[in-house]
Amino acid sequence: MTGLPDFDASAMTTLEVHETRAHAIPSRQVRDLGDSVVLFDPRDSDPFWNRLAAVRWPEEPAAFDRRLTEALAMFAVMGRAAHVWPSPVHAGPADLADRLAANGFRDIGGGHLMVLEHPAWSPPVRPDEPESGVTLHAIVRHADAVPGDLADIGDVLASSFGAPLGRGPQLAADLALTLDDSRVALVLVRVDGVAAAAAKATTFDGLTYLSSIGTLAGFRGRGLAGLATRHVMAVSDAAHHRRAYLGVFSGNVPALRLYRRLGFVSVGESPDMLLE
Repeated sequence: MTGLPDFDASAMTTLEVHETRAHAIPSRQVRDLGDSVVLFDPRDSDPFWNRLAAVRWPEEPAAFDRRLTEALAMFAVMGRAAHVWPSPVHAGPADLADRLAANGFRDIGGGHLMVLEHPAWSPPVRPDEPESGVTLHAIVRHADAVPGDLADIGDVLASSFGAPLGRGPQLAADLALTLDDSRVALVLVRVDGVAAAAAKATTFDGLTYLSSIGTLAGFRGRGLAGLATRHVMAVSDAAHHRRAYLGVFSGNVPALRLYRRLGFVSVGESPDMLLE
């Protein structure tokens, strides 16, 4: 189904749990419920940081309804909107998204899970590759960040993803905390000294999760996101780990094309279900 012969239900669950744990850095909570995992942020009520993933609930209707009722009660206790990320493949049950929709959830915009098929297809950036004026700066510890780096990355990401005004400093503060963790690496791309693109890699347990990949609108179409992605993989040594993966929003055709060129394949597309 996925085009990857070794990508079975166990591999899918492993990536879902790994991504949830990656998003928990630096100070969010993860709980393993046995048939799902929950991410909870006690400070931030944004649904992105509060959700159920790796859901493998019973097929039988009555048993499914019991688990859903328990999950809704859990979200109520946490004081958060009920939010579920169905698996793109190997979900349990297979019609999980449809059952959630029948219970009042709506799709707020899902995406593709993309896995690097062959690490050699995304080699490190050669010194002669970036065009004149383009620099790549890796930040793997606080000492690597010169004044303004994290603020620039926060602004790049906030603008790239259409975040609300003022979100950039919040993102920068969160990134500053992640640099206390050796599992996290950042890359900032500048063009003639101006921050233009960024990428992040979180590596542990033999897996690398790539995220926070964005390019300012005025610099798109120049391959900067690809350079940032390849460089942050090299910095995090992703080529020597079991698997690198990332997510792409549904409908983002340029990003899908980019990552396919870098050797990533989509293993499936799933909705993002929120009960409002």
